[in-house]
Amino acid sequence: MYYKVSGVTGKLTGTTSAAYAPQGLRAAVPTEPLPMTFAVPTKLVSETSTPVEYLGVNKVQDWQKIFQKSDGIPIHLKRGIIDKLLYRTTMGLTIGGTLYCLMALYIAAQPRKG
Repeated sequence: MYYKVSGVTGKLTGTTSAAYAPQGLRAAVPTEPLPMTFAVPTKLVSETSTPVEYLGVNKVQDWQKIFQKSDGIPIHLKRGIIDKLLYRTTMGLTIGGTLYCLMALYIAAQPRKG
């Protein structure tokens, strides 16, 4: 049994009709089956008219030769002067930031005068 609000009394009354379905809403169950998402045939890469173009040359083997060479240099410094510059800049900023934080903590721990 379904219930609806009576327009006359403003109270819930029982009804034997179908459940309340406003006209602005669609039915929850679609009347037609939905089309399958992958129902269309697919093309293989070999069937396309234009070949696949890559943006550059594959340099993986070159990088493997550089990075796997056992010459005692750490892996993050193997590419030369740019790596050394970035490494030293990072270490300098880290040490400088640590010192600045320690100085700020020391100043904040001092009592105020007057």
